[in-house]
Amino acid sequence: MTGKVESFLKSELKKKNTLLFVLIDSEVSHLEASSKLARDVEKIGASAILVGGSSVTDQIEMAQVVKGIKKGIKIPIILFPGNVTGVVPDADAILFSSLMNSENPYFITQAQALGAPSVLKFGLEPLPTAYLVIGEGTSAWFVGSARGIPFEKPKIAAAYALAAQFLGMRFVYLEAGSGAKTNVTSEMIQTVRRTFNGFLIVGGGIKDMKTAQSLAKAGADALVIGTFLEKGGSIKKLEEIAKAIQRSK
Repeated sequence: MTGKVESFLKSELKKKNTLLFVLIDSEVSHLEASSKLARDVEKIGASAILVGGSSVTDQIEMAQVVKGIKKGIKIPIILFPGNVTGVVPDADAILFSSLMNSENPYFITQAQALGAPSVLKFGLEPLPTAYLVIGEGTSAWFVGSARGIPFEKPKIAAAYALAAQFLGMRFVYLEAGSGAKTNVTSEMIQTVRRTFNGFLIVGGGIKDMKTAQSLAKAGADALVIGTFLEKGGSIKKLEEIAKAIQRSK
């Protein structure tokens, strides 16, 4: 059954073509800075705030960041957990994801089983997501024991995405990783798009308007940007990216 947040994202997609999600890492950005950033990116057209990351260990700090952000914005806050420590109250939804190309069953189903009761208890809307790590050498790849899909093998990503769809997952997240030296290719997005009939999220290594626009044109429904801002990228430049991808398809 489609929930409130999923319905909102689908309605946004009809208006904006490609959505901008901004990722806030609660261990990198402090509460005050996170709250200001969330307000700023909402003003420039971001459709959701993701909170989390692959190495979050301080659950209390993350909960405080989510609660603080929520006071100042109307767009949904979606948890992006790398482990059960990423499940906290006060968010609107959670990317309830399986790292399908992990070599460790913990990240495929066990962490999900441990986290599910908390998702229910906190009233979070679960967004069923196949999380696919592309390439190697990033935190997501290392922490998640992922067998990274080579950037030049788009058909493998498409096969995983199709399997996810057959398993009932409505979201696929192609992740090059936080701080990735390169981004998911347009060819991979196009190949996945031809087989996967759902909401396609792409993140990692997106640093400029030209790259973002090409990924949006290739078929991404949402682009996730986080490290760009952590490393000093300006809100003005992010606004240019937001406007470019919204008219890209």
